[in-house]
Amino acid sequence: MEKVREKSEYEGNPVGLTKDTATKMAAELDRHLSSFIILYNQYHKHHWLVEGPQFRDLHLFFEDHYTQIHEQYDAIAERLTVMGIVPTCHPARQIELAYIEHEEEGEFRIREMLQKDMEDEKTIAVELRKSIKLAFEHDDFGTKSLLEGILFKTEDRCHHIEHFLGEDGLSIGLIAKPEDIMEEDDKASTGSKGLRAAAKKPAAKAKA
Repeated sequence: MEKVREKSEYEGNPVGLTKDTATKMAAELDRHLSSFIILYNQYHKHHWLVEGPQFRDLHLFFEDHYTQIHEQYDAIAERLTVMGIVPTCHPARQIELAYIEHEEEGEFRIREMLQKDMEDEKTIAVELRKSIKLAFEHDDFGTKSLLEGILFKTEDRCHHIEHFLGEDGLSIGLIAKPEDIMEEDDKASTGSKGLRAAAKKPAAKAKA
């Protein structure tokens, strides 16, 4: 096939953005596009593999997340075309550009999958804030507004995953080993072996 335009070619834009602003912000958007596509695929994997008593809730939870992310990366790609830039579409190049990595092949505990998703959402939120600041500095208020809306939903997804990771659940034994969760939470809150570990020890009898 004969190319009409190279990926690196700047076409110009109809919205009055300078070439400098368009190319700088396009580089930012391309990184986000690639990262969102990776997270989209990861959520799909978790949607397919989840099982157990909470299957339906988590199955739909993951579906809602990858549906949101699809809408968001589509909007990012559309913004790139407005700027006169061809979005990065090849999977190999997207892996190079992305600032998150897809989970390894294989099946993991549900809790570990959720933790990976939450960490990736957090990373995306941090990177989005950097791009929002840069867009403001370059008077690219359209991109700033787009990314602010995406950031809000990213933070919301991250917060919802945090709730699923709460230790008080009916099926905690199927999600992770209870002792691992309690020890992990205790270390985070006390910096030691934890209150629960101490609580397991029988109280010493008072001397007469």
